[in-house]
Amino acid sequence: MAELIEAFTNRLFLWAVIPVLLGGGVFLTLRLGVVQLRRLPEAFRAMVAKQAEGAEGALSPFQAFMTALAASVGTGNIAGVATAIISGGPGALFWIWVYGFFATSIKFSEAVLGIRFRHREPDGTVLTGPMYYLRDGLRSPALAWLYALVAGVAALTTTPFTQPNSMAVALDSVFGVPTWVAGIVIAVLTWAVIIRGIRSIGRVAQRLAPSMIALYLVGGILVIVLFAERLPYVFSMVFREAFTLQSGMGFGMFMAIRYGIARGIYANEAGYGTAAVAYGTARSSQPSQQGLQAVMEVFIVSFVTATISAMTMLVSGVAEASIAARAAGGEFLTSTAAVAGAFDAAVPVIGGGVVAISAFLFGYTTLIGWAYYGEQFLEYILGRSVTIPYRWIYCLLIPFGATLSPSVVWAWGDLMNAFQVFPNLIGLVGLSGIVVLYARKGADPAPPAP
Repeated sequence: MAELIEAFTNRLFLWAVIPVLLGGGVFLTLRLGVVQLRRLPEAFRAMVAKQAEGAEGALSPFQAFMTALAASVGTGNIAGVATAIISGGPGALFWIWVYGFFATSIKFSEAVLGIRFRHREPDGTVLTGPMYYLRDGLRSPALAWLYALVAGVAALTTTPFTQPNSMAVALDSVFGVPTWVAGIVIAVLTWAVIIRGIRSIGRVAQRLAPSMIALYLVGGILVIVLFAERLPYVFSMVFREAFTLQSGMGFGMFMAIRYGIARGIYANEAGYGTAAVAYGTARSSQPSQQGLQAVMEVFIVSFVTATISAMTMLVSGVAEASIAARAAGGEFLTSTAAVAGAFDAAVPVIGGGVVAISAFLFGYTTLIGWAYYGEQFLEYILGRSVTIPYRWIYCLLIPFGATLSPSVVWAWGDLMNAFQVFPNLIGLVGLSGIVVLYARKGADPAPPAP
């Protein structure tokens, strides 16, 4: 089954998803005047922006930023990147960077439109997401409903499987914790936060996100420094394998593009539309502020954490050894275990522990963030009566995800997430004229009268 899903997903990505996302990213980058570079200094300042007085929203701008960052800095930044390197070759890292650059304009657009077209219920509840800018901005209720359905199913059938799976693999390989035990513990910890809603999620993300990224960053830099003499060779290998059609490692440019962009998408989530949900909850009256925060989110994910994962595997030699073993039909390291092996090669025992802890925290914050995303998507279709049952079902699926085969989990995750890209990109391109107004420097345009 995994082979069939993966074969179909490979074709879908190569001939549809990659052209749509790269094309959309290039179009929006040019349409918005390369906003990711032009307003980069402002984006750095926006990371610690204060909330506007009297603005509606459930979270402070910083909490919304941390929720979005925590949800995207998931195990895709460890396990997903490792899979990209083992399955697509070292050149996949280059295409992670390429997509990361153009993805910033996609995320900027999602965040701006998420604020611009959000709704507030009489009880103060904020409703936001691509469904609302597809319905009210693009004037396409059918496309909005289709997006909500696909994204809701994707949230419920991917995240409770992919994230616990990588978390459990890390705990098993480093600490010997059985995957079924890890699955139960992860489910209970997730339930304890999401059952109380978005404010609970925002508070936890605000506390965990900065510290977990710092831990992983320090550990990764240490590994790279200890193998610094291999850096020139590694960079030459990354660029060579990104463009060669006759790879000595058995991959080639098309495999590097397929896995690099697929895992890049999974790592930074640009194009999924989830940024509209996270940033749309901010107590802010300035859509461009959340758009600039989204730019920094992609920068951190694509050019910091994902790069740390790939470079530690490459400089330590773990990637080459695993690729060779895979080609020979032997046992090889992949997923979180490959990155743990790289850290262990530099700092035995302790290094693997850092990866296991990081993978757990990355996966946990993604689980709680995506729980809210899926909740918003399904509430749009089924109403608010689905909220509590959804939260319970989401948590009950986690132990099953922890014990499944990683190849099945990631193949299905790629497939489901790919489907939600198409309606969202139609909305982003169609409404890019509105986003342009917020991409300019200076005060945001006044919202239209209700």
